[in-house]
Amino acid sequence: MTDRPSVLFVCVHNAGRSQMAAAYTHHLSGGAVEVRSAGSAPAESINPAVRDALLEEGIDISAEQPKILTTEAVQASDVVITMGCGDTCPIFPGKRYEDWQLDDPAGQGVEAVRPIRDEIRRRVQALVHELTAGG
Repeated sequence: MTDRPSVLFVCVHNAGRSQMAAAYTHHLSGGAVEVRSAGSAPAESINPAVRDALLEEGIDISAEQPKILTTEAVQASDVVITMGCGDTCPIFPGKRYEDWQLDDPAGQGVEAVRPIRDEIRRRVQALVHELTAGG
């Protein structure tokens, strides 16, 4: 455990939305926020359109791999943000949960991913500011 706030982003495949949110959180917080991402049914690899959309912003996630959601990841996080994974995320007392309703970038091209990316960046900026404002 660290004294940094920690956040876990969860979507079904951990190949798009949660990866973008994790990348932005790491990038925008400069390491001040501990970041995890996972999926309830992880894909084989990162969505190429998502990777390309983030590269446009100077963020390279090509080395990332989708990861399976674990109880331990939820327990180790202060904030759990779900993105369309329904009821598959375990709920623990004392954790803060948010559900971000976002379009799924699966099967979309970069043109369709950009507005999703931009909305995730906006939400992450607010979250990072909130989590780091007191520190």
